[in-house]
Amino acid sequence: MLPGWIPYAGIAAAFILLAIGLTKSPGPEWAWVNRKIIHFSIAPAVLMFHYERIPPEVFSGAALVFGIFQLWPHLKKREFSWYQIEHNYGEVFFAFSASVVPVVLPKEYATALLLAMAISDGVTGIIRHFYFKRHGFNVKLRKHWTGSAGYFITALVIAFLLLDTATIGKIGWAVILTLAEYQGWVDDNLAVPLVGSVLSLIY
Repeated sequence: MLPGWIPYAGIAAAFILLAIGLTKSPGPEWAWVNRKIIHFSIAPAVLMFHYERIPPEVFSGAALVFGIFQLWPHLKKREFSWYQIEHNYGEVFFAFSASVVPVVLPKEYATALLLAMAISDGVTGIIRHFYFKRHGFNVKLRKHWTGSAGYFITALVIAFLLLDTATIGKIGWAVILTLAEYQGWVDDNLAVPLVGSVLSLIY
């Protein structure tokens, strides 16, 4: 008899693969938006992990495999141009970080951090894309306070839904993750999970 998590893992994988397939049509000029849509697509997997339909080790293993799958085109210099950007390994870091979070952090906290990585990061990237596209700037690598505002609001909602702490703690969590995403020294797909993991010692 097959393990009970297999159908749920299949559904979760289908969301991600569907997002990858559907984002191919808009083309490379929409790469920044496309990769954020793919970020959003892991939310069902995160929720299935949260409700114990997918074990943490299965979630972790699948994210690791997906990270390797995305790293290979970079190494071969044959990126999936509709969502991968040359010399930018953000989506690879995202997958590798997602493989670590559920196996090292408590489930409730890991869920909150994973959703911030998927939803808050996705929202901020899309806001910035359209802001800079409207103003005629490079939409691929720039950051702007408008996107950070979107990140903070969504992270705050996630904090209020999932973190068991006082209101000031939830606001602080959202503020700190927003700053970790905005800083320009370390890729935010590494900075946010690293900072979020350190914060787990407090929350």
